[in-house]
Amino acid sequence: MGLVLFDKKVQIECSRKTGRVRRIYSQDRLVATLRPKDGYLALALHAANVILSNVKHPPNLVTVESEVSDAIKAGGDVFAKHVVLANEDLRPGDEVIVTNEKGLLLGVGAAVLSGREMCAFKRGVAVKLRKGVNEAENDGSEA
Repeated sequence: MGLVLFDKKVQIECSRKTGRVRRIYSQDRLVATLRPKDGYLALALHAANVILSNVKHPPNLVTVESEVSDAIKAGGDVFAKHVVLANEDLRPGDEVIVTNEKGLLLGVGAAVLSGREMCAFKRGVAVKLRKGVNEAENDGSEA
């Protein structure tokens, strides 16, 4: 997926204090933020759109019932009882893209449960959403 997200015009923003990588931009659009705690890249909504447009079956996709789309778009967490499909290889902490049953992007966040647990459990939070698509429209940011 890196080849899909990062082109030759990647810009890297570093911390002025520590010199560590903070954000990654491609063509002046935020793609990801480096999570200092674990070194993972936290995807921006723009990156999720690029992945959904260019990768046939993204490994980090979680699909939820269309009925809860509005709540998730607004930034609500994804509950296990609403998960329709999740890659069973997902692990807690993995970055995920959340879509509804029609394939529309709802938001991006971090898995709380494994992919198998998301599909099997009927209680609890499955994905801690970082940004819903409606949140980005309201605050003007992207991730």
